[in-house]
Amino acid sequence: MSKLAYYVGGWDLDVDVCPCDVHFTDFLEEKKIKNGTIFHFGTGTHHHVGVRCAENGSNNAVLAITASVEEIDAYTKLALERPAVTKTYKAFFGDIYLLEKRLLPMFDAVCLPHVCEFRGPENESYGGMTDRQMVDLLTEHTKPGGYIFFYTKSMAYDQAGPLVEKWSKEAPVTDEGLYKTLAVFRKK
Repeated sequence: MSKLAYYVGGWDLDVDVCPCDVHFTDFLEEKKIKNGTIFHFGTGTHHHVGVRCAENGSNNAVLAITASVEEIDAYTKLALERPAVTKTYKAFFGDIYLLEKRLLPMFDAVCLPHVCEFRGPENESYGGMTDRQMVDLLTEHTKPGGYIFFYTKSMAYDQAGPLVEKWSKEAPVTDEGLYKTLAVFRKK
C-alpha cells in the first residue's frame, strides 16, 4: 500500500513570488463578500486567507486544506496562540485528491491556486482523483452565483490553463475575467 503524497516544506508569504492568497483576499474585500463559506487549496505557513478573513470583519468562514506537515504545524501553533482566529478558520491536513463529497458543504467561493501542481503517481496508487475530477467536485460544491478562482501564475499553469479552459466550456460557469493574477469564474 502506498503512503500519502504530501508536500515537504512550508510556504511563507512572499507576495513578490506568489501573490495569489493576497489577491484572493483583496477580491473578497473589494467585492464586499461577507458571511460566506470559503474553500482554499493550500494554506502556506502564513495562513493568510484564514487569518485575514477572521480579522477583517467579513465573518467569512474558511475551510482550507494543506498537504504540508509544516503548514499544519503552523496552523496548530496559530490555534494555540490566537484561538479566536480558529472560530471561522479551519485548516486540515490531507490530500485534496481524496476529498470526500459527503463531507463538503456548499461554498460561496472556492480558491484553487495549485491545480496540477501536486498530483502524481502516488495519488493515483491509492485512488486519488485527477485534477479535473477535483475541480468538478468543488464546482459541484459551489453555490449558484459563487466564485471559483485559479492562479494564472502557478508553476503548473501550463497544465492547469488548458484544464481550466476545457472545464470552463463544460461546467456551469461564466468567465468573469482576470482579477490581478486570478482567473475568476462564477457558477451559474
